[in-house]
Amino acid sequence: MRALIQRVTQASIEIDRIQTASIQQGLVLFLGIEDFDNQSDIDWIIKKIVNLRVFNDLDHKMNLSLLEIEGEILLVSQFTLFADTKKGNRPGFTRAAKPEIAIEIYEQFKLQLQAVLNNKLKCGIFGADMQIALINNGPVTILIDSKNKDL
Repeated sequence: MRALIQRVTQASIEIDRIQTASIQQGLVLFLGIEDFDNQSDIDWIIKKIVNLRVFNDLDHKMNLSLLEIEGEILLVSQFTLFADTKKGNRPGFTRAAKPEIAIEIYEQFKLQLQAVLNNKLKCGIFGADMQIALINNGPVTILIDSKNKDL
């Protein structure tokens, strides 16, 4: 499981030119799912993201977590986080979970994250053609991979 997070001052999702979700201060979380992802991947990624100290304290140091600032998350399914670009110019996506597997994991991820955030989670629609608008604050962009905990 891969999560690309961006610290934002605001972000929104449009589907068919209609805004379907928006947040203020918090994180946009692009989530990529592999076939072999499981409950331990969900648990680890959620714990890591909500406790990651990427928000500024009063001394302007990244020292506060999403939970501490009571920030929001905008969650977007993103199979392209598993793009393979080793050969040629057309990315391959064989590492990304098939939709029938990914949707179940994504829905479980949403439920657990919602419980941790006390209703401060907004979501895109799995598999939809979405337009994401965001103001990256910092900029701060971090990649987290549950199979490579060194990243």
